[in-house]
Amino acid sequence: MNKVFTAISFVGVPLVVAGSALHWTSLVMFILCCVSIIGLSAIMGRATESLAIVSGPRIGGLLNATFGNAVELIISIFSLKAGLVGIVLASLTGSVIGNLLLVLGLSFFLGGLKHKRQNFSLRDARYNAGLLIFAIIVAFVIPEIFSQGMDDRGTISLSIGISVIMILLYLAGLFFKLVTHRGFFTGSDKESHGKPEEEEEAEWSKGKAILILLLATAAVAFVSENLVHTFEDIGERFGWSELFIGVIIVAIVGNAAEHASALILAVKDKMDVSVEIAIGSTLQVAMFVAPALVLISLMMPVQMPLVFTVAELVAMITAALLTVVITLDGESNWFEGLTLLAAYLIMGIGFFFL
Repeated sequence: MNKVFTAISFVGVPLVVAGSALHWTSLVMFILCCVSIIGLSAIMGRATESLAIVSGPRIGGLLNATFGNAVELIISIFSLKAGLVGIVLASLTGSVIGNLLLVLGLSFFLGGLKHKRQNFSLRDARYNAGLLIFAIIVAFVIPEIFSQGMDDRGTISLSIGISVIMILLYLAGLFFKLVTHRGFFTGSDKESHGKPEEEEEAEWSKGKAILILLLATAAVAFVSENLVHTFEDIGERFGWSELFIGVIIVAIVGNAAEHASALILAVKDKMDVSVEIAIGSTLQVAMFVAPALVLISLMMPVQMPLVFTVAELVAMITAALLTVVITLDGESNWFEGLTLLAAYLIMGIGFFFL
């Protein structure tokens, strides 16, 4: 599969360059851009996996989530530049429900088919549950409620204040988990399942992996700009709303890297890293990427408030609560994965017809 994704990238990116210069149709460019981003995301996933092997599960999961979300962040910045605020907010919603329901669900399902019962850190599960409740239910619902009696300027000011608080709390959480209480979380792995770690060799050296990440990120930036220009025509051609394009299409394409990595690791029974990628990516989107986009939008023609539609909020809150209930025991099986997948499909149908 690695050779396939590499070939897709080396063929797809030059075709996007050619299509941009020759003004190919929106449909052709949309397909080329989506396929190219998925191929580039896979390469980024391999590079972060090489770095993760020498960094441990938590740093590895963080790296994977960060560079996976970098793709979506780049797409969102170009969307903001084009004034497509609705698509950006919808793609953030899609990332949250996609990571919690689709990625985690597939990880539990595929891993559960091979292993009857899989374990992951209880302490991580409890820590993630608290932050999920805060990020989705507190920080996203408050702007929706309080902005009801505000004008646009007041809503933006409220969004800026909440965004700064969320970014600071996210950074404090990383410092707590990786520095001041590092031993507390490291010890939880041994308590929960105590399996001996297999020694792995990194595919690429540290320097090569970093160089590949930088080059792939630059290529993603170019392809993403071309992808954003196709959204309006594609929406009209297929009857897709901005909400559906953002929640389903952009979210899946933008998060392809960590999607693939989480599934592969789950089948290998490395559930600590798999869960860290899926839930860690969600927390990063909600507490860092979304607030960062609010602040970045201040330099754009149209500012983005941290205010979602009722449908988006209900979908994210439901996904967060279902994930918390299912993961709090520190165990997973294929049926729990199927339950999460069923929830994602129900929401996907709802957004399609909305």
